[in-house]
Amino acid sequence: MRRTATAPAKINLFLHVGATGADGYHPLASLVAFADVGDRVSVEPAERLSLEVQGPFAAALADADDNLILRALRRLGEATGKGPPALRVVLDKQLPIAAGLGGGSSDAGAALRLAAPALGLEADHPALETAAAVVGADGPMCLHVRPAWAEGRGDRLTVETRLPDLPILLVNPGVPSPTGAVYRAYDAGPVRSADRPAPPGDWSPRGVADWVSRQRNDLEAPALSLAPAIGEALAEVAAGEGVLLTRMSGSGATVFGLYADDAAARAAAQALAARRPGWWVRAGRLKGAEANAQLSGDNPA
Repeated sequence: MRRTATAPAKINLFLHVGATGADGYHPLASLVAFADVGDRVSVEPAERLSLEVQGPFAAALADADDNLILRALRRLGEATGKGPPALRVVLDKQLPIAAGLGGGSSDAGAALRLAAPALGLEADHPALETAAAVVGADGPMCLHVRPAWAEGRGDRLTVETRLPDLPILLVNPGVPSPTGAVYRAYDAGPVRSADRPAPPGDWSPRGVADWVSRQRNDLEAPALSLAPAIGEALAEVAAGEGVLLTRMSGSGATVFGLYADDAAARAAAQALAARRPGWWVRAGRLKGAEANAQLSGDNPA
């Protein structure tokens, strides 16, 4: 039986980054949520583990054999002692590459969630967490796809149950923003602290947007210095009707706008897509804690 799941875009509502520690990693603090926009992953039993990549951004993944999905599933096989799971995996790549959306980690998380029942594993089996960690610090959060405060290297998670659904516009101007280069540019300038702010006093969409506006994305300035098109995207979203907040996600180059309602987000997407036909533009929702179960589930096909 074939099963499919969404690998949702990961959004950093804010991102506070500290100086590199003795372990070589930057400490950070962030509030992370997942959108109902993303890639699609499917798995079905097969004779051996394989991956097929399709979709509009498939060509950008030059080395499918080194894809994070395969790394995670191979690690799962090691952690369970069963060897690589005999699954055919198909990735429909709808998210841009090097876009600050955690796409590769989210793909791996979706594949692990789908592989669990195929291998007879419960959703909370510790091997899944072990396998998720192999793709990076954001692996565990992309396995669980729940709104969460992320601290440390991004692997110390505190689930946030108060975050509501937030209408959102996602825009990528079609330029890559490699994480490593952005962090190097950040290290070359003034380095901030990985402080975790007090949570919003008002958890309505307007209240959350107002609270996020008082936080930072410390990687935004260095990313802009490397990819000025990000600034164009920020300006375009900020100039649209009904936007409550405009911010870059993660290390870029995707920017987002928050809105009070879905109609405003959809109207902004339609208008911006008409002005910038070469850009990737999607309206959707960041899913709050109550609704987010649908992103972590899988559907038999």
